[in-house]
Amino acid sequence: MPIRLIALDIDGTLLTPRGELTPRNRAAILEARRAGIEVILVTGRRFASARALLLELGLDVPLVSHNGALTKNVETLETLDFHPLDAGIAREIIRLGRDFGADMICCDDPHGMGTMIIEGISETNRALHRYLDRYRESVVEVDDLIEYVQQSPIQMMFSGRCDPIDSFAKDLEVAMDGRIRLFQTRYRSVDLTILDALSTTASKGVSLRALAEQRGISPAEVMAIGDNHNDLPMLQFAGFGVVMANAEDEMKQHGFIETPSNEEDGVARAIESYAL
Repeated sequence: MPIRLIALDIDGTLLTPRGELTPRNRAAILEARRAGIEVILVTGRRFASARALLLELGLDVPLVSHNGALTKNVETLETLDFHPLDAGIAREIIRLGRDFGADMICCDDPHGMGTMIIEGISETNRALHRYLDRYRESVVEVDDLIEYVQQSPIQMMFSGRCDPIDSFAKDLEVAMDGRIRLFQTRYRSVDLTILDALSTTASKGVSLRALAEQRGISPAEVMAIGDNHNDLPMLQFAGFGVVMANAEDEMKQHGFIETPSNEEDGVARAIESYAL
């Protein structure tokens, strides 16, 4: 059965480790579009940062962001699908994050470009400081996150070294007892893990399924390409799941097709080999 829809993760998959979109990857996406294949980006990124890449590609397609919590039209900013995190649960998560000493961000403003609400970041978390500096226009600092969260935000996000964040994720999962979904994006090479806490209804797989069903496309006609743990739901939904060679070993144990790394145009090679 031919591929009619391609879902692409961004970081660690479509982009090189330096954040570049290679000419071959760009050409493969555009060729797929010319062949009548829909291409969507499904990412853990915030909407605003992922939107810039879509506009660069010239793709007028829905953007699934925040690991599936928010799907929006990149041109009109229309909200197509939203899975908010309950405000009361968000406040509980903030208390637990404080107890652990975790650096946290509340992602809010689902119907606009998005804001990142913080109440202070530790000086040692240089990676997060660099990220916040890059998107400073979207950052709002408040005295008390709990007081700020009166309406349901998009998600809560934590960032830090791999082992401490892994430990916090285990504690948070036990404490929340099935009331949230946790997704980890782990980059061992730079000792960085991003932990996202979302509504139980949110995932890349749920949002990809919704878009496919709206278009009358069956799972067997979907190819998904990813590299990290947060990609697993969409890879499992797709009839043709493809994992990058640079993915962590756990991701390669599920029987997905493996494509070369994001340094070797792995996305383009998968599209050329299996979709075109």
